[in-house]
Amino acid sequence: MIFQNRTEAGKELAKKLSSYLGKEEVIAVGLARGGVVVAASVAETLNISFDVMIVRKIGAPDNPELALGAIAEKGRGVFNDELIALLGVSKEYLKKETEKQREIVKSRKQLYMKGREVVGFTGKTILLVDDGIATGASMKVSIESAREQNAGKIVVAVPVAPPETIDAMALLVDEVVCLFQPSSFLAVGAFYKEFGQVTDEEIVELIRKK
Repeated sequence: MIFQNRTEAGKELAKKLSSYLGKEEVIAVGLARGGVVVAASVAETLNISFDVMIVRKIGAPDNPELALGAIAEKGRGVFNDELIALLGVSKEYLKKETEKQREIVKSRKQLYMKGREVVGFTGKTILLVDDGIATGASMKVSIESAREQNAGKIVVAVPVAPPETIDAMALLVDEVVCLFQPSSFLAVGAFYKEFGQVTDEEIVELIRKK
């Protein structure tokens, strides 16, 4: 299964989420950045609320691209304790870097929302939407954040992900919806004809339209 683009993938995903059509207590929450386009399409198709979840990587001291963990708006975050111990990373560094990334999350959220009232998660059904899942690290952080914000029900909804990742997600949330679970999985982008980088400007525009 190959999707034309993220918008089309969202429309296809919405078909599998039709039980949530028009329900006020449901919010489609897109993981920034790529998941935001898919979530916006889901929200528009189902006529439900739309929000954004921002996840930031915690990089290693001498190699920022090497992820020690990740954090979102709420919750402790998800960390690779074995890697942290192997590299001898100090608690002070982790604390400082986590605080730094949380400030970036906060400022980016303000940029995206631009004064728009933030919808609370308390008691709501949260559809956590991404354009696909590879390792699941970002989604796990988002699940923790949604739970920390007192979500009533948490649903992971993605167009594509490997079967083992979906099995792992199913243990963490109330429901998982995935359109395609290929046994051979290299990268999310391999399942899209159009998979360009999503810009901050695009996200702001999608939110403005809602």
